[in-house]
Amino acid sequence: MVSSSHEAMHRIFQEDPGVFARTFHTLGLPFPEPVAVSLMPTDLTEIQLLERRVDTLLRIDAAEGDSYLLAVEAQGKKDRGKPGSWAYYVAHLYAKYRLPPLLLVTCQDRSTAEWAAETVVIGPTAWPTLSLRPLVLGPHNVPVFTDVNAAARDIPLATLSAITHGKDPNAAAILKALAAALQTVDEDTAMIFAELTELGLGSAPAAQIWRDLMAVDLSFFRSETSQRLRSEARAMGRAEGRAEGRAEGRAEDILRILSKRGVAVSEQVRERIVSCGDLDVLSDWLDRSLTAEVAEDLFAATEA
Repeated sequence: MVSSSHEAMHRIFQEDPGVFARTFHTLGLPFPEPVAVSLMPTDLTEIQLLERRVDTLLRIDAAEGDSYLLAVEAQGKKDRGKPGSWAYYVAHLYAKYRLPPLLLVTCQDRSTAEWAAETVVIGPTAWPTLSLRPLVLGPHNVPVFTDVNAAARDIPLATLSAITHGKDPNAAAILKALAAALQTVDEDTAMIFAELTELGLGSAPAAQIWRDLMAVDLSFFRSETSQRLRSEARAMGRAEGRAEGRAEGRAEDILRILSKRGVAVSEQVRERIVSCGDLDVLSDWLDRSLTAEVAEDLFAATEA
């Protein structure tokens, strides 16, 4: 069963896909600066009886013209069967999209992070066939934010830091800095990342510290207690707004990919894409935009 902390770790990348680039820059990792980040479908199922889904999948288009896929996995504990699934993800993504995949694993404790970072060699000892080398973010390399100004400059990265270091002895100072930083941004943004922090901390002792901090202003933050106090109508309205925003973002990604590939898009096709509010349909169109020879190829299966 997927835990709330597992969900929060990869949802940060969905709320702000650009956080990965800033994280890599902070860590001094030599990845090129992206010019576009697209959220991709996460269903990697090929055989109906065996469902496989990566947590978050992003397409990264770099300034130099190179593109690659970033598959984000949140790992809460050691799992002997996981490297086999990761190998499947990487091989399947490369076969499907013909783009180099990068597997990013996020962890909340050092022991799991060290295990996840181990290179996995698949094949006979005499002739290894496949080598899997995940890039791991965890307490060992994600920066600690205890300065309010630093946290305010990058709320998503500060949130990732707070969750990653939730078991740290200095967790209270990290959470206080994030709580103060959230009061410098708009209400909707603050609510999203306050909720992600609460989910990410799960049952850790630091979760109670966070709830106490959030109880200071229940009208501003969406903590566990304030969720019960808000009206159902307001909650539904916000959810609908976020769904609409995701649909608009996915439509923009489709048009961006077609443009980058040099595929002409008529005004009629553009209007059909941007007016579609069905995320499942848009996901199918996004898949087809990677190989479509003409823009109308997006709709072939939809109209069949």
